[in-house]
Amino acid sequence: MMKKLNIATVVLGTMFLATGCSKYTDIKTQGTLIPGQVINYRYLLNNTGSFESGGYLPDIAAADVEIVDSLQQQGINNSVNSLYFRNCYTWQSPIYENTLDRDRDWDTYYGTIYNCNVIIEEVPGAAGGTPEDKAELIAEALTHRSDAYLNLVNEYAKPYNAATAGTDLGVPLLIRPTLEQPLIRASVSEIYARIEADLKTAVISLPRNTQYNTLPGKAAAWSVLARMYLLMGNYASAALYADSALSLKSTILDLTAGNIPFRRDNPETIFGKISASSFSWSPTTLRLSQELLDLLGTADLRYQLFTADAEQTSGAGYTGRIYSYERINFENRSIGTSVPEMMLIKAEGLARAGSPGPAMDLVNTLRQKRFQPADYTPLTATDANDAIIKVVQERRREFFCRMLPWFDQRRLKDDPLFRRTYTRTWLGTTYTLEPSSNRYVFPIGQYYLRLNPELQQNP
Repeated sequence: MMKKLNIATVVLGTMFLATGCSKYTDIKTQGTLIPGQVINYRYLLNNTGSFESGGYLPDIAAADVEIVDSLQQQGINNSVNSLYFRNCYTWQSPIYENTLDRDRDWDTYYGTIYNCNVIIEEVPGAAGGTPEDKAELIAEALTHRSDAYLNLVNEYAKPYNAATAGTDLGVPLLIRPTLEQPLIRASVSEIYARIEADLKTAVISLPRNTQYNTLPGKAAAWSVLARMYLLMGNYASAALYADSALSLKSTILDLTAGNIPFRRDNPETIFGKISASSFSWSPTTLRLSQELLDLLGTADLRYQLFTADAEQTSGAGYTGRIYSYERINFENRSIGTSVPEMMLIKAEGLARAGSPGPAMDLVNTLRQKRFQPADYTPLTATDANDAIIKVVQERRREFFCRMLPWFDQRRLKDDPLFRRTYTRTWLGTTYTLEPSSNRYVFPIGQYYLRLNPELQQNP
């Protein structure tokens, strides 16, 4: 089907089916869909399954996870379909050993990008709809595509460094819906520049409010910009755009009530995205590190609600506690932007600007919703550096096993406040992750390298 790209195309149930190089508007539709009409693209964007899914490798590599039970390690070793988990957990290359194995993170994001490119290219020439309707559809596609590229560049490229971003290998920058084009890797700076430009273009035409959190509005574009600037180390801009997002959406889920809504109803979700894979069941349950559990503490409602005893959930031979959020509503982990993320981005910006007091006020506003009143104690900071540390610790409590901790490890690995070496042991062999290690960048799957010789592998 794809001679060069070898990425996932879209399959939309009974609405659309992409085959070969056919355009969606050339495909016969059912029901009220009319080929060549703008309404086709609204239905396409409303099909959240084609845009909502994201990666899961970051959750395996991050320090939140500590797979130490020999029963679990052996179970993963004995499952051909789970070997990627072992390799990612121990920071090995390749992650996918078989040249026929496809990387679901890579496929998922480039599948989203392909769908977005179809919309961006075809909507201007589609019949029906006002110019404003078309501009909004294109803006939504730009926002989804930007989010996909931001995640891709933070899995398969080096962390953003202003001094080297112009020469550091990024990921293939595909902005047209053609199925045959070489996978030449753009630089990290080129990827970030495209994300920045597209989001600033998109926000002009996005609505202030949307019916569902999977449909991007202005707050979604601003929140992805805030995340992007944080990952670039541009803390002032990150805080500015986080504040803009919070001006439109600022509700915090009150965990003291104990009711966890479905993701579509979660009031603090700004841009709904989920991990492409669930890790709710053995052998690939996410056993939590003792360091994370100590940081949480047992009074924290995030500990009480989102972790569970490993032996009770996975059986004899499993110890410690596992990440259990996915067992609540049987939904995959949320990795999209949220009100708490914007609050903590703004707080880190304030702390790095030398305002530890206001930074801690934001942290404590969030924490009040994460403890029963009798268990809540406000956090204080002695100085700006102490505030930065406490903000990052709160990010870890809030987002454990939800992609952002790995992104934080990457962006902070050379920061003197956070620089450290990690070690893991797997069936008697010890693996080490130094701050300077190339393993902070995931290797590109051999499947894609075999079919696309122009695609450069990471060191």
